[in-house]
Amino acid sequence: MSSQIKLAVLDMDGTVLSNDHRISKENNEAVKLAVENGITVVIATGRSLMAVEDYAEELNLNDYIITGNGSEIWHLNGPELIERTVLDTKLVELMWELRNTYKARHWAASVGKVWKQEMPDNMGELEWLKFGFDLDDEDVREDILSELKKHDGLEISNSHPLNIEVNAKGVHKAKAIHRILEFKKLNFDQVLACGDSLNDMTMIQQAGIGVAMGNAQPAVKEAADFVTLGNQEHGVAEAFRHFKLI
Repeated sequence: MSSQIKLAVLDMDGTVLSNDHRISKENNEAVKLAVENGITVVIATGRSLMAVEDYAEELNLNDYIITGNGSEIWHLNGPELIERTVLDTKLVELMWELRNTYKARHWAASVGKVWKQEMPDNMGELEWLKFGFDLDDEDVREDILSELKKHDGLEISNSHPLNIEVNAKGVHKAKAIHRILEFKKLNFDQVLACGDSLNDMTMIQQAGIGVAMGNAQPAVKEAADFVTLGNQEHGVAEAFRHFKLI
């Protein structure tokens, strides 16, 4: 086992999960064996807690978990909310207008609920964590990106080449990991981070070992120290074996 790595941080969609949103037997066993070997395994996902906690239970994880691309840090014992960073409501209203102008599909996460293809009448009264655009056309995506970049206060990434994910400025997975490292008195050199999309880029760049999935976007592969197998081929288990975490 690598003596350097103490913390493994894993994205879920396109990384731990196969395309049918299941955890393979190989990945499941690899995560559990890494924990037995003294590695703390933390999920860092764009999903909300309610959309990921069943997976954490399936993996027998009971430590910290990062949700909403870093907008929330929880401890699974409880679960207990550790930190939350919300979007400016005015910016959410702006993105809703953009969604309607471009007739895009969308999802948005407020505290306690994920909204898909709808928004509440009392939008301005809720606390918002993330807004996402789901698109079919690259030109439309570029037009929306251009509009978003005119506004301060937004952290823009994606979890798929044809979507856009927006958090409050400065909210990303690496920042949330940094807070967990402070709690655990560790540093980024002791982290292995594994992901596939632009919302994983910050943690892959800053980790001691940054791992891109075989199915990762090209920019993520370029930023990584190692490219493992794809999510359909149990790439997380392969990375854990390669770096002797198991």
